[in-house]
Amino acid sequence: MFSAIARIFRTPDLRKKIGFSLGIVALFRLGSFIPAPFVDFGNVQACLAANQGTSGLYELVNLFSGGALLQLSVFALGIMPYITASIIVQLLRVVIPHFETLYKEGASGQSTLTQYTRYLTIALGILQSTTLITVARSGALFGTSASSECSQLITNDAWYAIMLMVITMTAGTGVIMWMGELITERGIGNGMSLLIFTSIAARFPSSLGAIGTQKGIDVLLIVLVIGLFVVAAVVFVEQSQRRIPVQYAKRMVGRRTYGGNNTYIPIKVNMAGVVPVIFASSLLYLPALIAQFNQPAAGQASAAWVTWVTNNLTKGDHPLYMAMYFLLIVGFTYFYVAITFNPEEVADNMKKYGGFIPGIRAGRPTAEYLDFVLTRVTLPGALYLGLVALLPLLAFSAIGADQNFPFGGASILIIVGVGLETVKQIDSQLQQRHYEGLLR
Repeated sequence: MFSAIARIFRTPDLRKKIGFSLGIVALFRLGSFIPAPFVDFGNVQACLAANQGTSGLYELVNLFSGGALLQLSVFALGIMPYITASIIVQLLRVVIPHFETLYKEGASGQSTLTQYTRYLTIALGILQSTTLITVARSGALFGTSASSECSQLITNDAWYAIMLMVITMTAGTGVIMWMGELITERGIGNGMSLLIFTSIAARFPSSLGAIGTQKGIDVLLIVLVIGLFVVAAVVFVEQSQRRIPVQYAKRMVGRRTYGGNNTYIPIKVNMAGVVPVIFASSLLYLPALIAQFNQPAAGQASAAWVTWVTNNLTKGDHPLYMAMYFLLIVGFTYFYVAITFNPEEVADNMKKYGGFIPGIRAGRPTAEYLDFVLTRVTLPGALYLGLVALLPLLAFSAIGADQNFPFGGASILIIVGVGLETVKQIDSQLQQRHYEGLLR
């Protein structure tokens, strides 16, 4: 293992790629601590210290921004607008035939879809930064029960100050998107995924430190041991797949023979990745966000639906919240897998090139068989996603560490998935230059 790591740093090209990626990551983290214009940095830090672990409404966006959202920094929005734009463009392929046509055109069509994603990212950045600044001005960023200094986060309420803040945060989103593309082109691995990995991993030390400070060293050791088993289980499931054997018949083209080889179609247990967790979290945040904007004035009673939403859909330990969260994850898993994997398209491609599954006729029977296997493999994957997402709420609510527990939900899925992909990228780079790679 150590010899393989030494080979990485002895390879000039690979060393430059890793160094470049680390440099971009350092700049990304630096921008997360630079406050936006007209933001009272002292009040923001005081509110963060007083409300640590209690800002559940913005927990998902704050997670993907590495904690920059609640600091109202230049990179406050993080990579979340790009993630949302990518998912929307991917879903629009089902609704808009032109998008599906561009997707099938190859590199040129993919570049056009990427350009659409960039435009949509900027539009979402403007929308989200405006919403964030509006919530910060109202004093509800850290909850309605926050201290008075949390309602004085912005020092200038003039229209030009608000516009400058919106432009700054939106430009920050564009810079993050550019950084991710630079890592993809000149660094190692997928740049956007690495930036998300960095944002989440940056919060691990503070989360573990908070558990140790509040609950003691014994609870921290228990959390670390259970976290180790969780990581091992997630790695096992993420690497699990059902391999469907495929044979290609021999065919003659001129004097040359093609085909005749055996391969397989890998169907992963978790084909949807972390997207269903993001969908479910975002959908559950919407009612709480709408209710927060409909809070009554001082001395007036809240509407019945606002009280119900506040009591049932804003507390992670509420049984209704957990049940809805779990069911939404399962439903979105099937929905997303159905969009990203088309059995009929795979069956048509196999038939076009003379491929067939042993014992299954080519064409429609193959598509039905693939759909049969996919439906049954997706079920344990959906249940696994739901259980991992609920892990901080279920297993650690008893010790009160659910707000700081980092080994669950979307965070651990992204950390493990991106970590495995990055290691595979480095391994493939090493195998191009040496006979041995990083993995054995």
